[in-house]
Amino acid sequence: MRKIVHRHLGKVVAGAAIAVAGTAVMVGITLPGTAGADETGGNSGGGQSAQQAAQGQGAGAVPPGVVEQAPDEGDKGTGNDPLTDDEMDRAAQLAASPQMRSAGEDVEGDRGPQRLGVDIAEPDADELGDANAPRRAEVSFYDYKADALVTRIVNLDTGKVEETSTEHGVQPPLSRDEYAEAAKLLIADPLGAGMKADFKDATDKELTSPEQLLLNGAVYRATPGAQPAVLDKCGEHRCVRLFPKVKNGPWIDARSFVIDLSARKVAKLDMR
Repeated sequence: MRKIVHRHLGKVVAGAAIAVAGTAVMVGITLPGTAGADETGGNSGGGQSAQQAAQGQGAGAVPPGVVEQAPDEGDKGTGNDPLTDDEMDRAAQLAASPQMRSAGEDVEGDRGPQRLGVDIAEPDADELGDANAPRRAEVSFYDYKADALVTRIVNLDTGKVEETSTEHGVQPPLSRDEYAEAAKLLIADPLGAGMKADFKDATDKELTSPEQLLLNGAVYRATPGAQPAVLDKCGEHRCVRLFPKVKNGPWIDARSFVIDLSARKVAKLDMR
């Protein structure tokens, strides 16, 4: 059995122990897993006109509008087969409209909502058994600016978004990027000092980046009277408890910490 360190956060626990403890206090744990090309051509006159337009020649010249190219269809599946990588990328591009990309916000605070997942969508009732039914993708995002789950159904045959739903207070499993950002916030916070010390004990190295850890965790929802007031909005906000693991090493017990990704704050629970 790997070495267990009994200090700082309390312990660095073995994988089996954290799994049992985690089950007692958590639900919904997600297990970890180990543009278009330039176009040339046309006659010289067309090329000269394009050059003049680009240089704004002529009185009252108006620059041409920019039209987004549709994403390449790439490799396509059939029927209810799982989506191909190309289909998932295309569906995500089609679902993220320019308005959503400009108004939304991801887990790092950058423009555009956080992509959570892309899955094959259920066929309509009247399409069951139809071998020629269109393939659709269900694309989910979390918009940190609005604290909302946005789900869009994309018809991969037509390239159109057929349905959009926006829900508040719904917290699906977290993405890998969200786990990484939660670890980044914990490492940078004074409350993360114990985790960094445990990492140092296990590796003799400084913990400075989420990339040094294997990350798992679960969504945390507020329970009245069971947490500090700073976490009362968890559930409305997107909050996470982390189960970090040293790469090729032990688990680190960080269950007493909750990271509010929406507010970008870290708090400690009373685990007595």
